[in-house]
Amino acid sequence: MNAFGRRNGGMGSGGNNGGVRGGFGVARPMHVQPGGAREDQPVETAAPLDAIAALDPLTPPGQVDAMQRLSDRQNATGEAGASRMEGFEASIHKIKEQVLPRLLERVDPEAAATLGKDELAEEFRPIIGEVLAELKLTLNRREQFALEKVLVDELLGLGPLEELLSDSEISDIMVNGPDQTFVERKGKLEIAQIQFRDEEHLFQIAQRICNSVGRRVDQTTPLADARLKDGSRVNVIVPPLSLRGTAISIRKFSAKPITLDMMAGFGSMSPKMATALKVAGASRFNIVISGGTGSGKTTMLNALSKMIDPGERVLTIEDAAELRLQQPHWLPLETRPANLEGQGEISIRDLVKNALRMRPDRIILGEIRGSECFDMLAAMNTGHDGSMCTLHSNSPREALARMENMVMMSDIKVPKEAISRQIADSVDMIIQVKRLRDGSRRVTNVTEVIGMEGPVIVTQELFKFEYLDESADGKIIGEYRSMGLRPYTIDKAKQFGFDQAYLEACL
Repeated sequence: MNAFGRRNGGMGSGGNNGGVRGGFGVARPMHVQPGGAREDQPVETAAPLDAIAALDPLTPPGQVDAMQRLSDRQNATGEAGASRMEGFEASIHKIKEQVLPRLLERVDPEAAATLGKDELAEEFRPIIGEVLAELKLTLNRREQFALEKVLVDELLGLGPLEELLSDSEISDIMVNGPDQTFVERKGKLEIAQIQFRDEEHLFQIAQRICNSVGRRVDQTTPLADARLKDGSRVNVIVPPLSLRGTAISIRKFSAKPITLDMMAGFGSMSPKMATALKVAGASRFNIVISGGTGSGKTTMLNALSKMIDPGERVLTIEDAAELRLQQPHWLPLETRPANLEGQGEISIRDLVKNALRMRPDRIILGEIRGSECFDMLAAMNTGHDGSMCTLHSNSPREALARMENMVMMSDIKVPKEAISRQIADSVDMIIQVKRLRDGSRRVTNVTEVIGMEGPVIVTQELFKFEYLDESADGKIIGEYRSMGLRPYTIDKAKQFGFDQAYLEACL
């Protein structure tokens, strides 16, 4: 199926067979040219490297290569492939389609729901054998185990998604209707070889995900945020809003907690940056983590939370709970959407106001998007040092501007200068994270907020990632540079005895 929902090779809208549109459906007579090529064959428009170089002999080789890549991209078809099973998986899928209806006739769904996956597989084994004998199908041991797993996943799990969820290398799963599923593996998108029976099958799985956390999704409420048992974040959007069928986006939760040292080992930051961020987390700096979608903001927040003193009471507030803190005194709070009558909604702002009455040492917001920004700033400035939050922006300076805009968009009538002053007084540090085009996630800026100079918030950059080059295999090469400045927040670190370590890391 191509990007417009038509199957390749089928009849086009103008009756043109083969997917190549003629001029208003008029067929031209086919003539063979002297060289043996037919006139109706597509002409290769991508210029070879030597042809581009011939235009100007002085063109550097790197520019020639760049021009060739631009030409290739321009002449690509742009068609997105459909997910298709092949080989062993395809044969198991076909057998499952035959076995499942007969299996459901012999199984009590309520009794099956009370069993675990392993127990259910044991109960199914003889029944599957009977059904296979009826269908006159003979399977070897490997095929039988694979069939049992697929059937149990279908009845108790999330069907075809179970295979992707169990793959530790996959970080994101994007289902674009029943015929197409993409995954992100090591920062790169690729098509997944899984298949749903039809739109109804996919919709049932989406409902199963939402129902497990008390959310609902249907035509009256076609949008839903949910989470899986392991903490993975899920977003579901269904028709009529999604034109290609039910769409499910899953941001997988890492089973192994990521630490700042691990991030330094991956190359996401330098060891000196890791030391400075450890001090910031332990010294109760008020921190804002800024970045784009999928850049690693939540991962950074989880890693920073490891530096919180075990004796502190920490409250986390999120739309769909995905933070996993390793603190003994941690209370997660989650928002609630409105019911069918449009009542009963509990917003992030309501939870922040309530959290202030719960004697927290720190308040951590999964993400600020609106008027709750003002309440978060008030918390940071009234004895809840060490509070943290994330927001979407492309640079530390933009993050400050977004915070100003979010407060001004609310119903709070405060002059812009007063908002800016409150931000400058509340926020100590902004950490900018970015996902680069090679798929790697890097901490690109660590910036301090110093104060006000006239109407402008003054900042000071402590660390910066500078792009240098790109390797032959497409990996971005750069270096983390310390600006060599004395940190303005060193007095705060001194109160906890980390001033010397902080100063050495920054200089």
